[in-house]
Amino acid sequence: MYHKISWQINIGAYRLGLLDSVEIHKSVDLLADTCIIKLPASVFNYTLNVEDKINPGDKVKVQLGYDDNLKDEFEGYLRRIDTDDGSLILNCEDDLYLLRKPVKDKEFKGVGLKDIVQYVLSETGVALKQNVTLNITYEKFVINAANGYDVLQKLQDETKGNIYIRDGVLNVHPLYTEKHGYVTYSFQQNIESSDLKYRTKEDRRIEVIVENTDAKGKIIEERAGTTGGEKVTIKAGGMTKEGMKQKAENEHRLRSYNGYEGSITGWLIPYVEPGMSAKVIDEDYPKKDGSYYVTAVTTTVSSSGGVRKIQLGIRLN
Repeated sequence: MYHKISWQINIGAYRLGLLDSVEIHKSVDLLADTCIIKLPASVFNYTLNVEDKINPGDKVKVQLGYDDNLKDEFEGYLRRIDTDDGSLILNCEDDLYLLRKPVKDKEFKGVGLKDIVQYVLSETGVALKQNVTLNITYEKFVINAANGYDVLQKLQDETKGNIYIRDGVLNVHPLYTEKHGYVTYSFQQNIESSDLKYRTKEDRRIEVIVENTDAKGKIIEERAGTTGGEKVTIKAGGMTKEGMKQKAENEHRLRSYNGYEGSITGWLIPYVEPGMSAKVIDEDYPKKDGSYYVTAVTTTVSSSGGVRKIQLGIRLN
């Protein structure tokens, strides 16, 4: 049984002594992990003044746990300070914050993701290695009035790749190809609540259509999935036919499987993050047991306790 919520938050050289709440959101569908820290604006009628102690760009480290057993939950940078309803709100972003620097306008032709990523790193001057396994080539890719973060955001939006920084490496990989660990959830033990629904492939009849416009202005398509069901159309500006086909197949795989869809909510233990495999067990319905790729995790700590909301992606087995 878990007891007292424990936390330690450092921003620059300042260690927070008071906290209303902290919410950490991590997702393979979003470019950066974010952390929102809420502080009381005043304590016992005295104004809490931290704005002269911390500044945007300061390094942030958040540790959470029970009974002083702390685990690193977030590392990044303070992006901005807001005020709302009497609270101070500290908006933080992971290491991708470092790429919010302008890059020169450029038009690429016949370019792969590795070359685009290398251009972003060179232009921003951020000393990161790169590990790009997502093999997509653009016939044309244009950078105009953008910073490095904007360019990576465009790449993620168009390719649905998993883009993140870890241990000094900027990673770009196909979704669902990496496994960052394993965790088990049981309806009878450590699932507090859920909104899960169990559906079959037949329930998910879907056809994915990826569209592009060629040099002559003609619309070209690549398709994946089952005709006669729901149609999902996605624009893919500048991609080659091979890239469009891969994108269509990836999108269909995301949306068509036998198993649960939705989210579960548990506590701070076990630790879980996107990219992990979560086994979901129900002793009352063992035929529905299965493992799922975790796509997003929202961790919240406040006076009410600590919880994690885990979004499940495709079924892995």
